[in-house]
Amino acid sequence: MTKLNWNEIQEEAKKVETKRMKERLWTQRIVRIVAIILLVLVISGSVWTYFTIHNALSPVDANSQEPVEVTIPIGSTSGDIAQILAENQLTSSSQFFNLYMKFKGSHAFQAGHYEFTKSMNADQLLKTLEEGGEPIFVDVDTTLTVVEGMQLEEIAEMVAENTSIEVEEFLKTANDPQFREELEQAFPSLLNPLKEIDDLKYPLEGYLFPATYDYIAGMTSQDLIKAMVGKSNLEYQKLSESLANTSLTYHQVLTLASIVEREAVTDEDRALVAGVFLNRLSNGMPLQSDITVSYALGEHKELITYQDLEVDSPYNTYKVEALPPGPINSPSLSSIQSVLTPTYTSYLYFVADMKTGEIYYSETQEEHDALVEQYVQPLFDEATQEAAQE
Repeated sequence: MTKLNWNEIQEEAKKVETKRMKERLWTQRIVRIVAIILLVLVISGSVWTYFTIHNALSPVDANSQEPVEVTIPIGSTSGDIAQILAENQLTSSSQFFNLYMKFKGSHAFQAGHYEFTKSMNADQLLKTLEEGGEPIFVDVDTTLTVVEGMQLEEIAEMVAENTSIEVEEFLKTANDPQFREELEQAFPSLLNPLKEIDDLKYPLEGYLFPATYDYIAGMTSQDLIKAMVGKSNLEYQKLSESLANTSLTYHQVLTLASIVEREAVTDEDRALVAGVFLNRLSNGMPLQSDITVSYALGEHKELITYQDLEVDSPYNTYKVEALPPGPINSPSLSSIQSVLTPTYTSYLYFVADMKTGEIYYSETQEEHDALVEQYVQPLFDEATQEAAQE
């Protein structure tokens, strides 16, 4: 009995040992497999990294000798330079090129106008950057003035007349959603409300504050627009106390101020006109501003016809019994203040003498019609006669 038990014990011990050996073999196999997988991953990663870096540092097109003109603005970082080269298709990866610049210890780059080719490799690009290009002549005396009441398109034209930035480029930047997102992050309290507003012709209309700005050659449309919006934000922050006393949002204040800007000239009239418009809004009446019709039409018109009043647009305040979606120009601080502190009267109408600029106010439609007959109708008659003679 004892011998049988001993044999059984030995047999069981053999089974346990065999099982342990199998487990060790499987463990060794798994370790080898994992090691092989890791080795393959490391090799693959190394190969991928090598080829990625090699491609990033090699010519984009070894056979291309066509010159590529590039401007490196003043104050550009290595990251900025790498991004500019990538945007001009001179390197396939801005990240790897930037890392290579740091690895090489290259830092003596010069701002300027450069001429590269796609056949240049990373070392050739770096050498050219270190040698310097055509200098950017800094002229801090060059100024750009955004006049009160200027529309965004007019600002773009003014910039194009005085800088190398084209009208199309300026407008494209102003409408670029990604750039606007950057501006919203920089000036959240000013611009974040725009996300909730539909039908804006130009989202930044009214937010390029009228002021004089220094322009340095090499500045981009983004630099200029950010400076103009930054000035608008600065003035907005100063108005926080006044804004607490109005039921209007700042966007609505800007919108109404932009209409007042073009309807009145003196501070006294601006406050009175703002009061008239606020009275009409309170009474559920359309603003009926010819200025907004011109904006809806996309052209400046001294005299608005009955046909013009039919234009289908959210900016046509003859059809919309509310404020338009947004500003129609960049209003002055004076016009903004007139909306925040209007002169309250019982007036619901006003009309301007187009020849003298004097504004006449009235409480009733009858009084207003009589003033229109006296000061506006003669101009229509003259225009009609001139058109007939032509």
